[in-house]
This record gives sequence, structure tokens and C-alpha cells, in this order.
Amino acid sequence: MKVLLYFEGERMLEKSGIGRAFEHQKKALTCAGVDYTINANDDYDILHINTYGFKSRQMIRRTKKNGKKVVYHAHSNAEDFRNSFIGSNQVASLYKKYLIYLYSHSDHLITPTVYAKKILEGYGIRRPISVVSNGIDLDKYQVSKKKEEKFRAFFQLDPEQKVIISVGLYFHRKGLTDFIEIAKQLPQYTFIWFGHTPMYTIPKDIREIVKGNHPDNVIFPGYIKGEIIEGAYSNADLFFFPSYEETEGIVVLEALASHQNVLVRDIPVYEGWLKKDYNAYMGTTNAEFCQKIEEIVEKQVPDLTKAGYETAQSKSIQQIGTELKKVYETVLKGSAVDSRSLEGMS
Repeated sequence: MKVLLYFEGERMLEKSGIGRAFEHQKKALTCAGVDYTINANDDYDILHINTYGFKSRQMIRRTKKNGKKVVYHAHSNAEDFRNSFIGSNQVASLYKKYLIYLYSHSDHLITPTVYAKKILEGYGIRRPISVVSNGIDLDKYQVSKKKEEKFRAFFQLDPEQKVIISVGLYFHRKGLTDFIEIAKQLPQYTFIWFGHTPMYTIPKDIREIVKGNHPDNVIFPGYIKGEIIEGAYSNADLFFFPSYEETEGIVVLEALASHQNVLVRDIPVYEGWLKKDYNAYMGTTNAEFCQKIEEIVEKQVPDLTKAGYETAQSKSIQQIGTELKKVYETVLKGSAVDSRSLEGMS
């Protein structure tokens, strides 16, 4: 069995959650002993596709025409497309139809959470859907004093300075405006939002916030990888992720793997793997977030990092590799490719 991991537009998407999921897939398959390639010209038995462009569509058609199987990794849906790029709300319904079209031409779908699976089922897609987390590289996020020192030195943080971090694209959906409003109400803390999105793709109000229309206690350092952000995850006083919609939230897994306390918005995507006040704190309103942030940072509530780390362990790269291998084996044992599924792909 050989798998083609296909990722169209890797340079453009490498800084996104999909980009990190792709890297996790490669490590996971290596751990599981699954032979794979990222070269579309190599021979393969299964196409495991991650992207949605026209080249991706062509790859599906070519694969099906050659009698091979297609596993589509459903990283996206119309719900998490809204409130993102300029014009995303206006074209969300068309995007939904396009996703249904692509997903319906696969042999099997993978999506990272039960919540995301329910959304796809609600679209009326008649394909088997497996729930497999995007996973987390536990070794990468182990606590390191060296990394933490690099983080604090990079931002010139005083030893007593309290820091709240978040990681994400510059989207309304990610709760960025709430992050700013909460920072205004808690000037005693430093708030750092890691991540980057091309300015020309995002709405004017978000663009102005990032460029400078934010309080002095907020920092937008852009996209930073490696030891600085890894040190931030473990050294910060809290990881705060006020996103309104996710298919999973890889950054939440990264924070849990870093033995960090996590505060998220109480939304359906976390059902089944995050439990309020057990492995993560949850809130809904900005007032509630402000209260919880103070309680967590000032250590007035229990530390949840042990249970949080155990959750991350259950979604380790090694475990994900095993689950992906099972999906591939199931697909290969399935019936021959239905030629009717090629209809409309020309």
C-alpha cells in the first residue's frame, strides 16, 4: 500500500492549520510504517487529498480514472469559511456547494471531530466519514527552559510580567476583536496574538486593528515558528482561544501538549474531547472571559494542565498514524471505483 499525500498550494497554506495538519500526516504515516509520497508523479494506491483548488479537482479525476481510491481530508466547511476573508460571507453558499461536489467524489472522508462529521452529514454527503484528529507532536511541545527564555527575551518581558497568548489567522471568526476588547479591560496583562494573514485578504476593521488600532498591551508579532512560539506556549500564563468556529483547533492541541492552561469559547466543536473545568476552561461572553482570565492568571482556580496534557496524549502523532492506516486499509478492501462518480468531473 502506497499513499500520495497531496497538498496544492503548500507555500500559501503552510502557515495555516491545514499546513500543520499536512506535516502531522507525514510524521504519522512514518510512525505507522505506511509508505507514502508527496510527488504526484509517483505510483500510488490511494490519493489522500487535503486541498480544494482546481489542481486538486484534476488529481481526483486522474486518480479515479486510473481505478485508484480517493480519501478526502475534509479540513473545511462553509461554517468555518464564513467571517474570514473579504467576501467570504457572500460566497459561502457557493463554497459549500463546491465542497459537497468535491467531497462527494471521494471514496472516503476524514474529518477531525464528531462535530465536523455532523456538519458534513447535514450536507447530505453519501460517503463514509471517519473521525481522525489532526494530531499533535508531543515531543515538539515538551517544556524547555531554553525555549521559554528565548520567548521572554524576544519580547523583552519582565520576570513578573503576566502574558496571555493566542494563535490564529486574522479573522473575525477567530475572535480577534473580542481578544482586543478583553485586552483593553485587562491592561495589567500583556496579550500576544501569534499568526499572520495577508492584509489584502482581510476586512478593513481587522486590518486596522492589526496595523495599530489596538491597546499598548497587545502585540501582533506575525507568524513565528520554532523555539520562540514553543516557549510561549509553555511559559505564558494562559492560552486564550476565543474562536467562534473550528473543525478542531490544532493550536488548542499545541497548548495542551505544552502543559498550558487553556481558555476557549464554549462551542460545539469541543464536545467529546474538552470538558469544562476538567481539562480546559470555557466561557461565552467577554465579561465571563475577563473574569476567568484573572482567576486563571492569578491562580485562583485549579490548574488543569495535567488533564489537558493527557488529552493531547490521546491525540499523539503515533495514535493518528494507526488510525489513518486503518482508514486506508478499509478503503482498499472496499468495492471497485464506481465509474459514475466521475460524472461531472470533466
